[in-house]
Amino acid sequence: MKRLLIAMFMLLGLLQYRLWWGQNSLPESFQLQEQIKLQRESNAKLIERNQVLKEEILDLRRGTEALEERARNELGMVKQGETFFRVVGEPQRKAEIGEH
Repeated sequence: MKRLLIAMFMLLGLLQYRLWWGQNSLPESFQLQEQIKLQRESNAKLIERNQVLKEEILDLRRGTEALEERARNELGMVKQGETFFRVVGEPQRKAEIGEH
């Protein structure tokens, strides 16, 4: 009976060792779960970005409105005969912010 009890405690100790520090241990499993979660979030962002790029490509292929918009926003181009106005706001002073 004593040998059986000792053998069971040794087996329990071995299983506990494998559970906490061995290969495929519990902490390693939690770490892998966290990595999976982060990778899924990253994949979701990339999928969303790809969708936006696909829509942009379709817009650029379909008509000239998207091309014109990009030329205006990114290159600062204007049509012939148009007048370009840039509205610039007043920068706030730190003293004004601190007083209120």
